[in-house]
Order: sequence, then C-alpha cells, then structure tokens
Amino acid sequence: MKQSSGRGNFGSRLGVILASAGSAVGLGNIWRFPTEVGSNGGAAFILVYLAFVFLLAMPVMVAEFVIGRSSRANTVGAYRTLAPGKPWIVAGFMGVVAGILVLSFYSVVAGWTLHYTVDSIGLRLMGPQDFAAVFNNFVSNPWKPLIFQYVFLLLTHVIVSRGVESGIERFSKAMMPMLLVIIVVLACCSLTMPGARDGLTFLLKPDFSKVTTKVVLSAMGQAFFSLSVGIGCLATYASYFKEDTRLVNSAFSVCVIDSLVAIFSGFIIFPAVFSVQGVQVDAGPGLVYITLPNVFNLAFGDVPFLGYLFSVFFYVLLLLAALTSTISMHEIATAFFRENYRLSRRTAATIVTLICVVLGTACSLSFGVWSEVKVMGMGFFALFDFLTAKFIMPLGGILLTMFVEWYLDRKLVVNELTNKGTVRVRSLRLLLFLIRWVAPIGVGVVFLNELAS
Repeated sequence: MKQSSGRGNFGSRLGVILASAGSAVGLGNIWRFPTEVGSNGGAAFILVYLAFVFLLAMPVMVAEFVIGRSSRANTVGAYRTLAPGKPWIVAGFMGVVAGILVLSFYSVVAGWTLHYTVDSIGLRLMGPQDFAAVFNNFVSNPWKPLIFQYVFLLLTHVIVSRGVESGIERFSKAMMPMLLVIIVVLACCSLTMPGARDGLTFLLKPDFSKVTTKVVLSAMGQAFFSLSVGIGCLATYASYFKEDTRLVNSAFSVCVIDSLVAIFSGFIIFPAVFSVQGVQVDAGPGLVYITLPNVFNLAFGDVPFLGYLFSVFFYVLLLLAALTSTISMHEIATAFFRENYRLSRRTAATIVTLICVVLGTACSLSFGVWSEVKVMGMGFFALFDFLTAKFIMPLGGILLTMFVEWYLDRKLVVNELTNKGTVRVRSLRLLLFLIRWVAPIGVGVVFLNELAS
C-alpha cells in the first residue's frame, strides 16, 4: 500500500530534474573530479568515467527511482512497504544512517566553503600569503569552523523545513540555474588565461596509454560517488515524483547535468592551474583551499580585480553545490523521522539538524582540539567518511539493484519505468540487464577496490 497522504510532490518536471541534479552535483564534481582527472592522466580518464556514468551509475539511479516512486515512502518505509517482514529493510536503515553521517562531516567542509566565500568577498584572499598556514590555522581553531558549519546547517534546515515544493523544489529551481550560469562564466574566463591551451590539451586530448587498471577503477568509483547513488537520497526524492514523471528520462537528464558540471569544472581549474608555474594538477584535497587562492592571485597578477571576481564567483559556486547536496542528505533522515514517528516536518527536520550539529561538531574538532581522539585509528571526520564511502554507499548500491531486479515483481518494475505502458523506453531490456547484472557487479568491484585502497 502506498504511503502518499500529506507527503507532497514535486510540482513540475523541471523541479524533478533540478532537485535530483542538485542532489548529485556537489563538492565532488568541482573539487574531487578535477583532482581525479589530474591524478589519472586527463582526457582518457574522462572518457572512461563517462562510460561508467551511463553504464553503471545511471542504472543504479533508475533502480532508486523505482523503489522511491513505487513505495511513496522514505527509505525505511519503502522497503517495509515493498518487502514487508523481510530483511531488506536493513538497506533502508543504512540510507538513513548514511544520510546523517554524510551530512555531519560534509557540513564541516561546507562550513569551510562558506568561510572562504566570506573571506573572498572581504578581500582577505587577495595578495601573496602562505595559504597552507592560513587554512591549517582556520580548521584547527576550536570555534571559528563551528560557527560557519552551524550557519550552513541552519540554512539547510530552513529549506528542508519548508517542505518539498515550497522548500526543496523552489530553492533548487533558483540555485541550480545560478550554479550553471556561474560555472559557464568562470569557464569562459578561465579560457582567457595564459595556460588555457595547455589546460585544454590535458583535459580534451586523450592518451589511452595512460589507461591502467587503477585509472579504470578510479573512474568507476568517481562515477558512482559523483551521482550520490546507493545512499537513498534519490529514492527519497523519487517518492515525491508524480505518476507521469518519466524515470529513465529524468535519470538521463540528471547524469548529463552532473557530467557537464564536472567537465566544466575542469575547464575552470586546469587552464588556471597551467597558468601558474609550479602548481600540480593533482594537488589533492588542498586544491580548493590552498592551491587555488594562490592561483587566482598569480594568474591575474596584472589585473588584481579580475582575480578577486574569479575568486568570489568560484567560492559562491562551491557554496551552491554544497547546499544542493546537503539538502538532499538532510531530507533522507527528515522523511524517515517524519513518517516513521508521525512528526511534523518542522519537528523531524529539527531532530536531524540537532543530531548533525552534535556529530558535525565532533568531526570539526577532529582537525583541532580533538585531533588525538581516535576510533579505529581515525578521527571522527575520517571515520564517518570511511564508513559511508567504503561500506554503506557501495553496499547500498548492491542491495538496491538486487532488490529491484531479483526481488521486486518484474511487472511492477516495468510499469514504473514505462508509466504503466504509457511511455516507450528505448532499450528497456538492456536497461534491465544493466540493473540486474552490470550495476551490482560494477558496484561490487568498487566496493572491493575501496576496501583495498
């Protein structure tokens, strides 16, 4: 029986696509993707990555959409509705736990981004500085990172508390176009830099001799994690889809938008990085907060004001990407508390926010005064990242694809994909084959590779 009363729905197809794309698009597209490209040989990695996006990640996304819309419930309620009394419900609880853990440590990084946005606007990133020392001093401070983290969590809380159509959809419609405009503007500006030609060559001219087993596995992992599949946020969003929403078309649109954002991020970062001598294209986690502020200063040395504008727009871009992702993570747990315990949306959202404030505080302090506190040899930030990235997300992806193709009635799945026969889905058999065999095996390979790394 579908749980639909009083839950709300997305009001339009555009809202569905932008909210779902916002869930997928995050800091991983703008920071992690260029880092992976830089570490794995450039253009050849991108081609392998795109193949896995549509052959591996998209089928998992479609499976999430099927579970969400067919049940009209949160991740736990979905498995309870579709498989009553069965142990599949464990996968639903995994999604709720993952959403809380990810939001807890992700909000730390989002808080850093908010801080850097404020600093870039206030001209505090201009001029020669030791940006490594600036960053390390900030993250180890006992209270400054917490203030920005709490502000970010509060902003996320306000949006989620407003509901599906008035909150999540309305803000996605505002933020995603803004994000896309900023990323195109920054890419065009970056192409005017002195190192643009070398950056584009690295980004667009594939050298397949660099494609190794490591590159393939890295591309597979990036495709899976970039789209935030396997964690339950897309299933939660799909539970708010209307009956006439085309699941496969929506999944394809989300994959295209997510991939374009990642590639355009490369257009922003690589011309800038190649414009400054001594900067490595695989600078790693320090790229955004240590390397790029220096790049923005040096690349526009003759016209400091351009460096200032570039810096401001770049960190606003990061901020929007982080916010669209934290909203979806928050909604996983909010929907669960609201429906499982019959709470108001505002109360459920408050519970989730308070939990994440407590856990997020531990994550933030693990870079400073709690740096010596270890669980399984890791600080809280590293521990939460490890548990979600190495275990919960890949296992969730395996379980949900197996659930859709090995447990659910095939007629129900086909009805969801074709909107009860009213929509023709090209290559339906191929899609079902990918969900049944390719996706779980591919995610299993990612899982084993992540454990070995």
